[in-house]
Amino acid sequence: MGEVAVLHSEPLHFECNDTKHMTEDVYPPNSNPESLPGEESSQSINTNDLQDKGYMEHGCQHYRRRCRIRAPCCNEIFDCRHCHNEAKNDINIDSKLRHDMPRHQIKQVICSLCGTEQEVQQNCTNCGVCMGKYFCQTCKLFDDDISKQQYHCNGCGICRTGGHENFFHCNKCGCCYSTLLKNIHPCVEGAMHHDCPVCFEYLFDSRNDVIVMPCGHTIHKNCLNEMREHYQYACPLCSKSVCDMSKVWEKLDMEIAATPMPESYQNKMVWILCNDCGKTCHVKFHFVAQKCLNCKSYNTRQTRG
Repeated sequence: MGEVAVLHSEPLHFECNDTKHMTEDVYPPNSNPESLPGEESSQSINTNDLQDKGYMEHGCQHYRRRCRIRAPCCNEIFDCRHCHNEAKNDINIDSKLRHDMPRHQIKQVICSLCGTEQEVQQNCTNCGVCMGKYFCQTCKLFDDDISKQQYHCNGCGICRTGGHENFFHCNKCGCCYSTLLKNIHPCVEGAMHHDCPVCFEYLFDSRNDVIVMPCGHTIHKNCLNEMREHYQYACPLCSKSVCDMSKVWEKLDMEIAATPMPESYQNKMVWILCNDCGKTCHVKFHFVAQKCLNCKSYNTRQTRG
């Protein structure tokens, strides 16, 4: 998923550092005035070509990058932390040995072009190639595919995708949301710091799209779609409706009107709790459903007779 709207304490490098080109009439500081402008320009072009060597030709299914990483946890080399986590959490691995890589603790990377192992940095110390057009020193993240619009969120403490101008960080929820939700989303403390209520994958750093439901709880977009395919329209956590159900309530009105209760039940009264508005009501009992007198919702449950 992608998110943020906070300023970065350190500038992130979305592209490699380029050497400035020289004009025909101006020499750069500390340059040799006897050197020709064309020679300096040629050197700059060669530097750029070197840094772009192998661009989008290396990496794995998760990232296009020109380096591999040495896992600080097991000292093994992998293409990225996701490759490590998938390999080390495989069902065939002893459960006691399964583990995730601590992304912020990565210290060594290996250049994919020359094989030089070195400390984490954007450009290879040996061949000079740029190991990732997008580079975050905090997360130790390299990625040549900058179309994802990566950025680092100081509030989340990790990198996200989608462009920082399109997201803001909510301190109470502890995560980033689309700017479209900035003043209208219901705040739920730590909303993203739990597992998806359907598939149980941890949502905060999930690579799958996450949706904020009207109640403020979060869920994978694909999991919510799967719920709808099975005609489940209530939040798995709080049971509030996840979409506008007014048309469904109208159909239930018609069904109840067309289904008279037996005489022994016509005057039966029950107490109900509305899952949508949280109000309790004393209403007539019906086999089909009980309607909330406050918000007119049928998303209710009987509390006592």
